[in-house]
Amino acid sequence: MPKSLLSYCLEEITDSASMDGLQKYLFDFCDVYGVNHAVLHVTNIPAISEENSLLVLTYPDQWIETYIRKNYFTIDPVVNAGRSGFLPFDWSSLDLKSPSTAAFFREAESFEIGRHGLTITVRGPRGERSLFTITSNLTSSKWAALRDRRMGDFQVIAAYLHEQAMILSGARGGGGVPRLSRRETQCLQLLARGLLPKQMAAHLEISESAVRLYLSSGRRKLHVATTNQAIAKAISLELING
Repeated sequence: MPKSLLSYCLEEITDSASMDGLQKYLFDFCDVYGVNHAVLHVTNIPAISEENSLLVLTYPDQWIETYIRKNYFTIDPVVNAGRSGFLPFDWSSLDLKSPSTAAFFREAESFEIGRHGLTITVRGPRGERSLFTITSNLTSSKWAALRDRRMGDFQVIAAYLHEQAMILSGARGGGGVPRLSRRETQCLQLLARGLLPKQMAAHLEISESAVRLYLSSGRRKLHVATTNQAIAKAISLELING
């Protein structure tokens, strides 16, 4: 593991090559930070009209099914507070006096979601909005200490998660399926087959620097950070063969 939990987490996020991989990372996040659950809830993507269009979470299946069946998206006090706010908020700051709110949290606690929670709002560069929520069953004093000590980490991780989710899901608008050039497609296809840039250069009868340039431009068009992510996204978009 790298020197800090934060650097480890950021590497794990950027190395995630699929939404399933991002979900697996969230379970790892809970382990390394000692919390119960973590959720990335994208509440708004301007390119997609449907609200609550993307969820990556560690909650138990039974609670997810209950949440969807009862359409708690409309009454969840955490989601409602996050829709309009900009700053991180602890769940203790919410108005817990209304019967519907109290009942909601009681039901959530019955699924061991956690007595405490922190929600961080993320605003993306294209108007997207996400909520990154962390829950815990620590004592109040231990939870407050963890929250205050790791707040900086959690805010950076929230931003990275949001960006990676936008990239991997293809949810960010801006022109549909990317159009790769013939050489970009060839280079990504050969890379997917396990060839190294030097081998690809010999196969295509071009320079190794040209291969690296085509891979770089392909990553840029696909809006991904690594070649592994480029391969995964190109396969998912059927731009190359898996």
